[in-house]
Amino acid sequence: MSIDGYLDSADATRLHLSNAADFDRVDAERARCDAILVGAATIRADNPRLLVRSAARRAERVSRGLSASPAKVTLTRRGDLAATAAFFTAGDSDKFVYCPGPAAEDVRARLGAVATVVDTGRAGDVDVAGVLEHLSARGIDRVMVEGGGTVLTQFLNADLVDELHLVVAPLFVGDSRAPRLVGDGCFPWNAHRRARQAGARVIGDVVLLRYALSERFCAEHAAGDD
Repeated sequence: MSIDGYLDSADATRLHLSNAADFDRVDAERARCDAILVGAATIRADNPRLLVRSAARRAERVSRGLSASPAKVTLTRRGDLAATAAFFTAGDSDKFVYCPGPAAEDVRARLGAVATVVDTGRAGDVDVAGVLEHLSARGIDRVMVEGGGTVLTQFLNADLVDELHLVVAPLFVGDSRAPRLVGDGCFPWNAHRRARQAGARVIGDVVLLRYALSERFCAEHAAGDD
């Protein structure tokens, strides 16, 4: 995020907040995960491929009998997604689309050939706890939630996050129309329950802050960055 807490600018052109070294760090984190999760708005706005970029990391995954890149997961209320999006066309990993009952039939008709469409069974926001349970039943246990702000808010509010990686870029956006890191919510970490910092590291011109947000957070993860 920017110094003032934004994930992007309000312009049509995407604002690149990170740098090459941090992108490589993110690539390494992706390679360690079973799935990468983003919201449908991120797919529409950024058209991300969500693949492991490093050939060595892809090869290492394949040597362990895994797909070259993790499975891809998205949440959508309306199912307003194109089958031609890179989320669906790039890579050979499994793709999952979770959407509420009223939209599921239409979404399955349009995307069923390129993804597994899962009916979450109720209108409104997708039940993120139910998504994780469904994925875990399929052997997908380590999920990297990359955003955007709505999805981050949902997972953080539901107290489902083990570890938060927050990278602060040395710039201000200064535009309230731009998307923020999170929206309003009753977050479990507040003035009465402070999050535990697990590390901080300067990466070029950005700073990585890591927070342990659950008891499930492994001690080995907290020991690396001082």
